[in-house]
Parts: sequence; structure tokens; C-alpha cells
Amino acid sequence: MSETRELRYTVALRWTGNAGEGTATYHGYSRDHVVGGGDKPLIAGSTDPHFYGGDNARWNPEELLVASVSACHQLWYLHLCAEAGVVVTSYEDNPEGVMVEQADGGGEFTRLILHPRVTIRTGGNVGLAHDLHERAHALCFIARSLNFPVTYEAAIEAK
Repeated sequence: MSETRELRYTVALRWTGNAGEGTATYHGYSRDHVVGGGDKPLIAGSTDPHFYGGDNARWNPEELLVASVSACHQLWYLHLCAEAGVVVTSYEDNPEGVMVEQADGGGEFTRLILHPRVTIRTGGNVGLAHDLHERAHALCFIARSLNFPVTYEAAIEAK
């Protein structure tokens, strides 16, 4: 692609945790919210249960960030494999993001590690399949936008 273009992404976030008194007290409201947009299914969100009021049955923003990076890498990887003739038959990832909470209550992610486990068709080029992870990593829009290291430890099997 020889030109740049600007794309915009919008979502709708709605707080659903008003227990009747709004935020009159710190413990008097739920951190529950929903994320949606258009006709897409709603994503039930909350805060991390580590923090007060978190609901472990709902997705928290930190988990969604880790999932976004993993999905972005996966989509680029599958695209590159299809172009290169590497037939992927299975792809799974169990990424891990590490966040450090500071004394003032703020914090930041310090690293994110992807752990893709890929199966390619028997006879496929395992070396090329490994190399395409590096290209996917370099192209992932989300990983490129972050200010902390994103790395990967890929395992590839041909069968």
C-alpha cells in the first residue's frame, strides 16, 4: 500500500452499575458496564476483581487489551500464511499481560507475551511458518501502538 489512510473505530460504552444512589459513595455502586456498537453482541465489562467492585464473570479492560493484541497478531499471521501457501489448520494462543500497579493507584503494562500454538498441514514449511510470526508481529496495528514490549513465543507443529 503506497498511501496512508485514516480509519476510525467507535464503540458505545454504557455504565450499568448505578445501584440507586449513583456514585454518592465509593462502595455504593457497581463497576459494571457494557460495550457494544451497531448490531454486535454486547460485551459485559467490569473492573478487575483485584480492585474494589470487580466482577470476575465480566471482562475487564486489561483482559480486553491482551485479547486485542492476541487477536490482531493472529489475524495478521493467518493472512500472511494464506499468502505464503502455509496451510494453518489450528491456531490457539494463551497470551499474558503483565501490569504493575503503583503506590498512587495508577499503573501500566510492562510487557505482553503471546504464546501462539500453531498446527500446519503435514509437509508444510515449518521454518517459514515461524518466520511469518515475526512479520505478523511487525504489522500488528495494536502492538505497534503500545508503549511496552510485546513479544511472542510460538510453537509450530506440522501434522
